[in-house]
Amino acid sequence: MKKNVVGGLLAVVLLAGTAIGCGAKTDGGGGTASAPAKEEPKYPTKQIEVTVPFAAGGGTDLYARAMSDYLNKEWGQAVVVVNKPGAGGATGTQAVLKQGTKDGYSVAVQSVSAVSGLFAGNKNLPFTMDDYQFIARTTNDPLAYIVKADAPWKDMKEFSEWVKKNPDQLTFASNGPTAIASFGVIQWMDSIGVEYSKAKLVVTNGSGDALPKVAGGHIVLGVQGVSEAANLVKAGKLKILGVASDKRSPYFPDVPTMEEQGIKGITASFWVGVSMPAGVPDHVVKKWETTIDKMHKDPAFQEKLKSMNVQGIFQNSADYAKHVKEEVTRFSDIVNKKNLLK
Repeated sequence: MKKNVVGGLLAVVLLAGTAIGCGAKTDGGGGTASAPAKEEPKYPTKQIEVTVPFAAGGGTDLYARAMSDYLNKEWGQAVVVVNKPGAGGATGTQAVLKQGTKDGYSVAVQSVSAVSGLFAGNKNLPFTMDDYQFIARTTNDPLAYIVKADAPWKDMKEFSEWVKKNPDQLTFASNGPTAIASFGVIQWMDSIGVEYSKAKLVVTNGSGDALPKVAGGHIVLGVQGVSEAANLVKAGKLKILGVASDKRSPYFPDVPTMEEQGIKGITASFWVGVSMPAGVPDHVVKKWETTIDKMHKDPAFQEKLKSMNVQGIFQNSADYAKHVKEEVTRFSDIVNKKNLLK
């Protein structure tokens, strides 16, 4: 009887040892190797919707479509651009951040006006900074000060002198009182010593809406990124009086900078960035970051940007978020000083 019990116990021990041996992997040196790294989920596996919170035809829209064309080919999935203008960019932004999915298939491509401008100028937005997953900042375009082609001023120096004498006749296009064009106008008027409150803001939905109205003489001044104005300037419908940059635009080298014309202190610039709702998985953020970086290094995409007169950059997720927070602080200071929040 005892012999049978001992034999049974030995059998159990041997079976347990065999099971442990089968479940472990050695590293060849007697140690136990770590389990293989978990494979990241495949992404994307279906159509991605990219929302532009402005009308079609503007700089933000054109960049979004160029990026989407590249991603279609790179990822083998449809990347579709939809325009949802309204409320200075808040309508389309809310659609993504609050109604969009948090799986990487709801994306916003926005300009500075729909990000830093909105946060600086609105206390009751339907979304907060915490609703954002910033992905990448992708362009940085100096502001161009634009009038219709047959306007009587040849540069910003002459235009500024006219504004000093006729401030109440100045109308300018902007997405709202705290959009990038408004900040560009405020900084310019401060520089020439004219009270900003005397100018009249005409609210428009992005450059695709604003610039044709300037070209038609319905609005005196447009302040947009160089890339946004380029097509109508080259078509002879508009002219650029000055560019707010430390050096002349490579696309319009004959146009003097604002500083060359004695106008200083303009720090506002037009940029575009990519965002998603907060809560998007890390592997999706990384996929977008690395792909956008690769895209901007691609010679064919660089040529596409040149054809659009766009100055592309790549700023990763963390740096983009930091840039927005710092810019909101600067813009908020302007908002408070000019009492833009009524």
